[in-house]
Amino acid sequence: MASEETRTKSKYLSGVIILLTFACGLETHNFRHPGKTLQYRHKGRVHHSVIKRSAGTPAFDPCYNYTELDNAWRATNNRLSSQLMCDGNVSWAGWYRLLLNNQSAQIPDTCVPEQSCGTNSTLWLNGQHPTVDDGVVTRPVCGNWMNDCCYFKTPSIQVKACPGNYYVYEFKDPMSCSLAYCADVDECQMNPSVCGPNSNCTNVNGGFNCSCWAGFTASFPNLTISINNTCTDINECLDSSSLCGPNASCHNSIGSFSCSCLSGYNVMNMNESVSNSNPCSDVDECQVNPSVCGPNSNCTNVNGGFNCSCWAGFTASFPNLTISINNTCTVYSTLSPPQTVYSTPSPPQTDVNECQVNPSVCGPNSNCTNVNGSYYCSCLAGFTASFPNLTISINNTCTVNSTPSQPVYSTLSPPQTGYSIVTPPQIGFEMSMTIDKPFDTSLSNPDDKNYKDYAQKIMDAVEESFQSLSISKVASVYVTGFRPGSTIVDCRITVTTATNSLDFSLIAIAIAKLSNILLSKGIPVAPNGFALTEQKPLISTSDKIYPQQKLELKCPQSVYLAITWKVNEKGPDSTKYTIVGDTLTLNSAAYSDNGRYSCIMQTGPIPYIQWQDISIEQEPSISVGDNNRVFPCDGRTVKLTCHINAGYSVEWVLNGKVQTSDIGSDSITVNHILPKQDCKDEIFTCRLKGLPQLLVYSYSTRNITVKTSTEDFTCKDDTLGFGKINSMTKGLCENGKEGSITYTCKLNGWTIEQDDCVLKVFKYLESKVQSLVIQDIPEFMANLSSAVDQNNANVTQSAATVKTIVEILSNISDLSKNITHNKPVMESFLNTVDVIVSDNSSKTWENLNNKNTTGNTSVKLLQSIENISDRLSDEFAINLSSIQLNRNTIKNSFNQTSQLPNSTTQIVIPNISETTFITVIFLSKLNNVLPTRNTPNNDNRTSQNRINGDVVVVKVNKTINNITFAFDIADTSLGNPQCVFWNFDLDRWDTTGCKVKILGNKTDKVTCECDHTTSFSILMSPFTIKDPVESTALAYITYIGVAISLASLILCLIIEMIVWKSVTRNDTSYIRHVSIVNIAVSLVIANICFIIGAAISNPYAKLEQMIPVARCSPVVFFMHFFYLSLFFWMLISALLLLYRTVMVLSQMSRTIMMVIAFTVGYCAPLLIAVITVASTAGAENYVSKENACWLNWNESKALLAFVIPALAVVAFNILVVIVVLFKMLRRGAGATTQPDERHVLVVIVRCVAILTPIFGLTWGFGIGTMVSPDFGIHVVFAILNSFQGFFVLVFGVILDNKVCESLLKTLSLNNLSSTRTKSTSAATSSGQQGVSQGRR
Repeated sequence: MASEETRTKSKYLSGVIILLTFACGLETHNFRHPGKTLQYRHKGRVHHSVIKRSAGTPAFDPCYNYTELDNAWRATNNRLSSQLMCDGNVSWAGWYRLLLNNQSAQIPDTCVPEQSCGTNSTLWLNGQHPTVDDGVVTRPVCGNWMNDCCYFKTPSIQVKACPGNYYVYEFKDPMSCSLAYCADVDECQMNPSVCGPNSNCTNVNGGFNCSCWAGFTASFPNLTISINNTCTDINECLDSSSLCGPNASCHNSIGSFSCSCLSGYNVMNMNESVSNSNPCSDVDECQVNPSVCGPNSNCTNVNGGFNCSCWAGFTASFPNLTISINNTCTVYSTLSPPQTVYSTPSPPQTDVNECQVNPSVCGPNSNCTNVNGSYYCSCLAGFTASFPNLTISINNTCTVNSTPSQPVYSTLSPPQTGYSIVTPPQIGFEMSMTIDKPFDTSLSNPDDKNYKDYAQKIMDAVEESFQSLSISKVASVYVTGFRPGSTIVDCRITVTTATNSLDFSLIAIAIAKLSNILLSKGIPVAPNGFALTEQKPLISTSDKIYPQQKLELKCPQSVYLAITWKVNEKGPDSTKYTIVGDTLTLNSAAYSDNGRYSCIMQTGPIPYIQWQDISIEQEPSISVGDNNRVFPCDGRTVKLTCHINAGYSVEWVLNGKVQTSDIGSDSITVNHILPKQDCKDEIFTCRLKGLPQLLVYSYSTRNITVKTSTEDFTCKDDTLGFGKINSMTKGLCENGKEGSITYTCKLNGWTIEQDDCVLKVFKYLESKVQSLVIQDIPEFMANLSSAVDQNNANVTQSAATVKTIVEILSNISDLSKNITHNKPVMESFLNTVDVIVSDNSSKTWENLNNKNTTGNTSVKLLQSIENISDRLSDEFAINLSSIQLNRNTIKNSFNQTSQLPNSTTQIVIPNISETTFITVIFLSKLNNVLPTRNTPNNDNRTSQNRINGDVVVVKVNKTINNITFAFDIADTSLGNPQCVFWNFDLDRWDTTGCKVKILGNKTDKVTCECDHTTSFSILMSPFTIKDPVESTALAYITYIGVAISLASLILCLIIEMIVWKSVTRNDTSYIRHVSIVNIAVSLVIANICFIIGAAISNPYAKLEQMIPVARCSPVVFFMHFFYLSLFFWMLISALLLLYRTVMVLSQMSRTIMMVIAFTVGYCAPLLIAVITVASTAGAENYVSKENACWLNWNESKALLAFVIPALAVVAFNILVVIVVLFKMLRRGAGATTQPDERHVLVVIVRCVAILTPIFGLTWGFGIGTMVSPDFGIHVVFAILNSFQGFFVLVFGVILDNKVCESLLKTLSLNNLSSTRTKSTSAATSSGQQGVSQGRR
């Protein structure tokens, strides 16, 4: 039973859990088993389990009687789960074995962070796991909570270690919620080679750590140790003086080293090994062994040796040899001064002529030539060495050469002397052959099946071809590797010959047959695809080569006339390289110039290639931040830091003197004390250390000028310097990162404006990819994927890092244009993509897409995915958290559905004419990444579209004419779906060849039909009414309103025709009715164009997603022109009103007024419409691309050419109404105007005052529909826009009682209107009399 303390803690924790899990669901435990079934309940749910028992095993042994628990949520790396699990609700019975993804797991025996393992308090084993020999043991269990690893002390459990490296547990009820047992896979135990050779593996919660043994280091020090980045031997002897001390030699061994004293030296302490603390000192040989020089001699000790000399009257038995115990001093026949003969390492003595001492030293048919301290042999004319690759000697004699000498090359071993003749003789040589197939990266791995198949076929073919030669047979064939360009095979061949040599003609015969044999095996060899090869030093120096240095390469054997050079299997770039004779010169080396340099000599039918792999060091990258720093002259200490990339060291220099500095792992900092007075500017230089030959290059130094000032500053920092408001400076990144941070001076100090820091591991990989050879892509991609996984949090939150990774992926896809990849490379590639497009990086991508300085990072990523997906081989599948790839062979038809979480996107190809490969990639998170522009130059920040589904990449080797996609809609609040693909030429989403297929009332899916393959998705707009009921209602309102409007306008024109003569007796009335007629005509034509445009653009009628520009443009032009004419004729009415009210006494002729009216009413709108189409049609930005045939807004803002003039007319007309009303009220009725004109002016005022706001309001709501999805706004606009003709009829005609009276008269309705006519006549007479009296 739990203690009172435990119960109290449980009660407290349970209260917390209730708050956290109120709305959470429950997940079932997953128990798998083939055998007996058990049932038990977990929070009301029935679960099943099975006892697993092996035949013939005792029933009581828990190693063979257990229940498997495979719950992914128990993993230690399952942090902050939304569903909290509790083992206190499980009815535990018997023994259990933990699994994670079918791999054996165990309870961690170290503290696990709380809020892990799918629960709040994590249960872990407070003690070591037992061994198999320990049997069943009892171990305490602790629960981590409130930063106390053992806050909960739950009941102890029994544990047993089982054969097969797994454990079984007898779990107990933890007595509280929410507590759960954690599970962790011991990767080190499951896969001992997970870290690679020469390494230690340490299991940790949720993973493992690798470390190298002493004496070893990672192949790539900047990357994590793994099976792809193994531990290799450290050559400690590179700096032997610090290890072994003086007078000693260092011998490197695998994982260690040893020291030994040079000849003539020994250690002082014989009980200790040679080291810097136990150095080698000189041995006095004369004292240790007085007879070392023999009798009759003197011995003189020297450093590292001794000298012997004969006494006077004695001389050496052999005067030409060194005096020693074996060449003693004997009596000299005549008196002469004593002679001194030195022993090693004394100065050289008189040379011995070996050719004279032993004339047969070189064997028969040879010349012996004596040289100082040695000799050399050469064959007589017509003879050649039995083994041309070995030194001529008595064991390698000169024999008759039956044919002109041809070079036969061997790289089996370096030339050595002292070889005995091998019978029968064997000759080894290296050969390359070019296969006419693209290089596949699987050929970089000797363990890959593809590699083994190719190698075996080639070795069999070589053996078969050489067996045909009666004078030779193949002793051994070994494929040493494959290289790109197409595919180059390097192999080493050793043949046994009947003679002592193998000439080119024999090799040519075998190779001619070899080409046919390989072709029969399905391996076509390119024309002139064979060559003999030999690795030779082409440069004269063994020193490291640095950027910008001059590099000269020379053919070691350039005795042949035809010489060509290749760099990485390509001809040298003439802008970088110069060739003079047999010398290739690289004037300014760069890191990207690394690779294989080959000198090709045409010796006959088969070229002979001498090659060397040249390695050029990475350019030093010195960073100091801003080059100018300002500080006050007050005696403070300022810090100047300099960063340098791996492999180099730097030092600070001031006035030619090296400064004392603090040295970090990748930086050096000088603490400089400023004077308190008499300050002056000082220039500090950070320069490369220990490489004086590089100081002539600009990359070797960076300067900081320290300035002093007495001004007042807002921002103060002893590293960044002092600054004023809005000033900017650049600072360095933290250790482990490269780049810079831009700061801006604000009121609260220096504030980060932009962080361009990138982890050094990715900067290292970015530089490495510049000179990456294709066969190293698999290893490189594995390292990149591993680095991204291990730095996930930093990667997803850093725009600079994401951009760097995309650049790396883009380079890899570019390198892949002429090769193919298998599953491992593509898996590493997509795993990297999966991390950088995850939900955690959405803000980072938003930042990238909204900045114009990013170089379209997101588009570059998509293009990289497309390019590399086109270069795949074999069939395989890859499933990641947000990416699914399937590569298959298809025939007849194809149907595939996404298996990604929350995705059922489907692809259907109904008809495929012939068998072909298809690659399909589903990407469910690219909506976080890709821009939404679907028109040229569209700014993502103002685009109303959204990517509202998966992005699917489809690559097929053959042409596909019909492909269907069914996309899930991610955001159901969006509408107006468009089936699109990314057009890299136009740099936007494009609908060409794709259309939406509407499926009844389905609102959660969009089906697209396309006639081509590439990257597809759907775009949807937030400002479109997508509800079918609402859309139908708007359609009915629009069409009914337009019909009523057209009928009203036609009626208006008919009435005007009927009453024209009777209502146009004076000039004012005449112009007013002219305006009404032209307003009606303009609106009739505009409405007709509106109907035509709707028929073209309506997505429900035509299933078009993007507006057809060619068909819409004429309609839009006439709509624009006539809608503007409508407003400008309203302007004419207002101008007439203003003219007749303000300028009462002015008399303008009717003709002039008509000219002005038609000029303003039609010429001005025409000019605006023509200028608009001329300035926007060229870039296809005249017409809107979506929703309706109307002026473009998103790209060219062409709609402003209507909105601005229309609203300007509205504003002017309202102002005119105000002025006229003010004037009329001030003068009083009837002042200075005739009754007829007064009536007309009143009608004009009423017409302008009412119609102008209505028309203005209509188009105000029209703009509102472009920026708001509100259904009410769309309804109001539809009503006002559709009923404009009705408003013109009512307010322009019907409410004018003179028009009504005239109409009634014309229709002979005198009886109904006689009274009204008399009163009107009386009023008119009174008015005329008043005017006459006034005039008198």
